Amino acid sequence: MSSSLEQLKATGTTVVCDSGDFATIGKYKPQDATTNPSLILAASKKAEYAKLIDAAVAYGKTKGSSLDEQVEATLDRLLVEFGKEILKIIPGKVSTEVDAKLSFDTQGTVDKALHIIKLYEENGISKDRVLIKIASTWEGIQAAHILQSQHGINCNLTLLFSIVQAVAAAEAGAFLISPFVGRILDWYKAAHKRDYTATEDPGVKSVQDIFNYYKKHGYKTIVMGASFRNVGEITELAGCDYLTISPNLLEELFNSTADVPKKLDSASAANLDIPKRNYLKNEPAFRFDFNEEAMAVEKLREGISKFAADAETLKDLLKQKIQA
Repeated sequence: MSSSLEQLKATGTTVVCDSGDFATIGKYKPQDATTNPSLILAASKKAEYAKLIDAAVAYGKTKGSSLDEQVEATLDRLLVEFGKEILKIIPGKVSTEVDAKLSFDTQGTVDKALHIIKLYEENGISKDRVLIKIASTWEGIQAAHILQSQHGINCNLTLLFSIVQAVAAAEAGAFLISPFVGRILDWYKAAHKRDYTATEDPGVKSVQDIFNYYKKHGYKTIVMGASFRNVGEITELAGCDYLTISPNLLEELFNSTADVPKKLDSASAANLDIPKRNYLKNEPAFRFDFNEEAMAVEKLREGISKFAADAETLKDLLKQKIQA
């Protein structure tokens, strides 16, 4: 009997590897891969990635007149070095994240995205193999709209915890969104002091609602469930467009032969009665409705702070390398 991982793929779900580790990505043969500062920081501490850091440092030393400018250039190049190597393993796209410190700066996000794409192109990689990963703030969603509509650059709107963010992202024409299933579950478990089965998991329900909304109203934006805590969350979303899965859960699916029936279906969603919302050109409505969801507000803030902190740790590591 085929593995649960192969069964998941057979439901129409594209499996994406949530890792910066090349050996892991090669083992599970995902279509795409997604990284973030935390994953790159973890990978950068391994000896086998020293050559990528050395290449980035050598590049960064030639850019900018100040140490801070050199560190920034080195980090950008390191992200691209990882992305370049990952693209040698997978057939699809890699997500590369914009610095979380730009999460509330639309123009800064656009400029950084254009720079990252330029670095990829200088390394022989076309923009159609890259997703620019941006936090799903109001400013980030506006930046994605500019990048998609004016520059043809595909975006992955990450740190997404709310249907409000999801609707605005689809209106912005984002190529893909990453709702964080496990982090939603974390919040509810802490707030309500209880456990949840896979079928009642609030993170799973959030992705189901977004998937059904998109299919009902004909949006092309890909729904990619992310940040899973257990296999049950994954199998409850079988049939979702994409799922990005960590190595430990990929291994569990790889070694299991438990049935994975399809749970989400575009045709069924088209028949549901789901009212349409509009946010992209209505900032007050977006901010008010988003603000009403305490979980989403808290988890977005927390996620941005964590990614920004890990990026700073990575920059400190690179600064030491530059000064050595």
